[in-house]
Amino acid sequence: MLTVDFSRFPLAPGDRVLDLGCGAGRHAFECYRRGAQVVALDQNAEEIREVAKWFAAMKEAGEAPEGATATAMEGDALNLPFPDESFDVVIISEVMEHIPDDKGVLAEMVRVLRPGGRIAVTVPRYGPEKVCWALSDAYHEVEGGHIRIYKADELLAKIREAGLKPYGTHHAHALHSPYWWLKCAFGVGRDGEDAALPVRAYHKLLVWDIMKKPLATRLAEQLLNPVVGKSFVAYATKPHSPSLRGGYTQPRADA
Repeated sequence: MLTVDFSRFPLAPGDRVLDLGCGAGRHAFECYRRGAQVVALDQNAEEIREVAKWFAAMKEAGEAPEGATATAMEGDALNLPFPDESFDVVIISEVMEHIPDDKGVLAEMVRVLRPGGRIAVTVPRYGPEKVCWALSDAYHEVEGGHIRIYKADELLAKIREAGLKPYGTHHAHALHSPYWWLKCAFGVGRDGEDAALPVRAYHKLLVWDIMKKPLATRLAEQLLNPVVGKSFVAYATKPHSPSLRGGYTQPRADA
């Protein structure tokens, strides 16, 4: 399930891509399939090990085109182990709402992005997220949980302040908002067979939708995204500056 829309955020084969806070790797895998040179970075060592295994499996299965590369590594979003202007593309999806110093993260992304490069930022949308917070303290009052709710204009202002130029926005995953409202209402800590019946039933619907991609639900989500889309997605570019210097894709020696 992708939050970034690659029809609005196109990749070219050979693009150097950083998936920052990659989690389970969904966007990194898609970039790899599209022929990019991908670095998937996260502070969670267990998730990075799993992403590395999937990269290896994809390579073995021939899912990535010739010339594509993929690396999974641990790292700190506030102290990225890359020189300036190392990447053509940076993706940060559902991460910034977890980090106290979100301006610092944006500054690091801008630093490692080349002039003319592109960035995609996704965060939980204000309205659906407010409902989750109202229904459940446990939803956000957990270690590593959500610490803020972004309004769209607030996030875009921070992107501009970081020196980026936004060029497009949209909402995604409208069908997922009711699922999280149900989880918050019935208990976010109850998963699998322990979850309440409405949560389990809706989860089965989402899995069916993701696997089958029926036209009816695709059309329904397109119609509902502007109203209750779970995620807000912003795209921006880094303007060219004659004072900027080129960089490299390899981590610093002291990383």
